[in-house]
Amino acid sequence: MSYLVLARKYRPRNFSEMVGQSHVVQALSNALGTQRLHHAYLFTGTRGVGKTTISRILAKSLNCLGVDGQGGITATPCGVCQACTDIDSGRFVDYTELDAASNRGVDEIAQLLEQAVYKPVVGRFKVFMIDEVHMLTNTAFNAMLKTLEEPPEYLKFVLATTDPQKVPATVLSRCLQFNLRPMAPETILEHLVQVLRAENIEAEPQALRLLARAARGSMRDALSLTDQAIAFGSGQLQEASVRQMLGSVDRSYVFQLLDALARGDGKSVVETSEVLRLNGLSAASTLEEMATVLQRMAVLQAVPGIGAGDDDADPEIAATARLAQTLPADETQLLYSLCLHGRAELGLAPDDYAALTMVLLRLLAFKPAGATTAAAAQGGAVEPPKKPQPDSVPATPVAARPVAAPVAPPAPVRPPLAAPPVRQNMEENPSSALVQRAPPAPDFVASRDPLPWEDALPMPASALPAVPVPAPAPAPAPATAAPAELVVISSPLGDAWTALVNRMVAAEMIAALARELALQSELRSQADGVWTLRVERESLNQAAAREKLQAALQTALQDSGQAPRLSVELGPVGDSPARRNAAAALERQRQAEETIQNDPFVQDMMRDWGARIVPGSIKPLVPVAGKPI
Repeated sequence: MSYLVLARKYRPRNFSEMVGQSHVVQALSNALGTQRLHHAYLFTGTRGVGKTTISRILAKSLNCLGVDGQGGITATPCGVCQACTDIDSGRFVDYTELDAASNRGVDEIAQLLEQAVYKPVVGRFKVFMIDEVHMLTNTAFNAMLKTLEEPPEYLKFVLATTDPQKVPATVLSRCLQFNLRPMAPETILEHLVQVLRAENIEAEPQALRLLARAARGSMRDALSLTDQAIAFGSGQLQEASVRQMLGSVDRSYVFQLLDALARGDGKSVVETSEVLRLNGLSAASTLEEMATVLQRMAVLQAVPGIGAGDDDADPEIAATARLAQTLPADETQLLYSLCLHGRAELGLAPDDYAALTMVLLRLLAFKPAGATTAAAAQGGAVEPPKKPQPDSVPATPVAARPVAAPVAPPAPVRPPLAAPPVRQNMEENPSSALVQRAPPAPDFVASRDPLPWEDALPMPASALPAVPVPAPAPAPAPATAAPAELVVISSPLGDAWTALVNRMVAAEMIAALARELALQSELRSQADGVWTLRVERESLNQAAAREKLQAALQTALQDSGQAPRLSVELGPVGDSPARRNAAAALERQRQAEETIQNDPFVQDMMRDWGARIVPGSIKPLVPVAGKPI
């Protein structure tokens, strides 16, 4: 008799044997018990979590006849009737499994749907199970939409996929979706213990923990790895053989590395790295194991007394707890982050072990930096570590600035404060100057140009106020020169035309080219019901734009009984709504700049603090109808 692998031999045959998917089992059991059955189910999840298994159990629950042949729909299929045994063996005529990875075209789906019109042959329901449904083409999805939405009462669809993002929303909306979760290592470990007990195979607990972690949430992968480990160990599961088979790093090396990093022992770090190289252990696995241990250490540091996800029988818990007490919490977080990023650098280095050594040295490099910072904080005389920290500089007393400024004039690190007022007040009352001028400089001072007096700090204080502040002078130049270039020749017709056009634009009665024709034109005359407009560009004089503007005018003037007709001519324009609006905007800009420049607070800031108005930063308030500015 041929050997049946563990993953197939111990496949669950009813919902009670399902492991790690209690949320799906509970929902389906309740639906079957109350017979509130949906016509389409979608199971999503990573590989080996039970999608196909649940589909087969669901098909058995729908078609089970019971031990006596009189059973009905049930959440606990008997497993001995003809329908249950045929589904388990894969020969039930009314249960069809389609692999969408190899049957992804519209022809295969059409062939499957042709069977939907026929009632079940021997069962109670027809069940179409489409595995890896996301591999179907768009035409195949479209072909099955109608049948999937309203299938016959005897037909049930079961779809399974590892990538639900690729399934169209039209299909998702027609299905009842269940997300199967990856299984925890503890759940996989318990199931492996039961399987090996049934197989009468002795196994070391630590070997099973390695297999459970290596499965990464997949029960099928765990059982397949267990099969491989049994063959590798000649029927025995020992930690050493399993670790050798998986190529995983012994946690003792990880604990040695972390202990050396905690002590700052670079020699031990390099020697342990060389031992890993000589033994041919994986560099990526080393960093992965280090990240796992550091994560457990962080949990122990944040919540003492919690085993970080493992059971109390794990011998590594004691070593992890000891390291958690030795290494500070902030260094634990830093090492964890560096290990994660170091794994991405392994492929960029010429040698994996060289990259591993560099990552470990990088981890070690932060120890001296932290020690230097601590020494600087205790001694108070180490200046280099404080230099790249501008946030701490404003706390320095202002009185120390005249002494330090001549020493390092090329590149000041901190934003300058108000030097002239401080120096004057210090001549009269030094203590009051420190109290009054201590607040930090505003944000805009940090980005300004150096002030004239900053290069002349050794000068007497009496000479400082005489230095002019030239920055605000050129600010109003763009605003004052612009209105002179825009000449508007006003007229009564222009007043009425501008008001009418602005009213139509605000009411959105005209748009696009018709709006531009109205804004850029000048009303020349109104005679015999014909309004003559003048424009400067031929592109505005189009029949479609004229007709739309004329229709809008007739609508706007219907209360007055006027129905003007438009005539457009080419020529120079001196008065148009666009010119008037631009002139009004320039006048508002000029008034806004004049208001800011004449503000007493702004003048004080420019005089005392050397502030300047950034050109183009002043914007006038937009007028709103019915509200004062």
